[in-house]
Amino acid sequence: MKYEWRKKEKSIYIPKATPEIVDVPSFNYFAIDGQGNPNDDSFSQYIEALYSVAYTVRMSHKSGFSPSNYFEYTVYPLEGVWDISEEAKQNYNGKLDKDSLVYSLMIRQPEFVTEDFANQSLERALAKKKNELIRQVKFKSINDGLCVQMLHKGSFDDEPKSFEEMEHYCAENGLARKCKKHREIYLSDFRKTETGKLKTTLRFQVENTHNK
Repeated sequence: MKYEWRKKEKSIYIPKATPEIVDVPSFNYFAIDGQGNPNDDSFSQYIEALYSVAYTVRMSHKSGFSPSNYFEYTVYPLEGVWDISEEAKQNYNGKLDKDSLVYSLMIRQPEFVTEDFANQSLERALAKKKNELIRQVKFKSINDGLCVQMLHKGSFDDEPKSFEEMEHYCAENGLARKCKKHREIYLSDFRKTETGKLKTTLRFQVENTHNK
């Protein structure tokens, strides 16, 4: 039976539309770093590079190079960790300039994906797709740890309202946001879904102020 992350890991990926605490363990990802406005045409090339590698892994059993412990699964959602450049932080005036954004896009990988198998998959994806950005994709382990998250519905431009709600929740529960960097998990394909129907999991790392 195919492994479905939407069913098996709902607490990690599909929270309620109100803030909640989650402790996120270490997961392995294919990730690629970039900077600039996500509305630029070049942004889609980063996404294409990631999906090329992710689907090379997913379909590896049909190409005869999957590991013995391979299992069928639904490809994990696209995620992005977002921040602004150091220069933008020094000159920040309360208004976001999207050209100053820096990001790391990623897609989580199943446990059977080792570093060696990941490297094989990167080589195969590059040979097939000829997207030079695939050379910038890295296989890495990331541990978010203690976080606050919630489901955001609608435009990305309206996210500050959800973050304000999340930060209010932190203040009421003895938590403090570690930094302004945050994670977005795209439950909808924003390239095909109308803005009002977008669903995005928002998450940021926190620490317990009672332990200080």
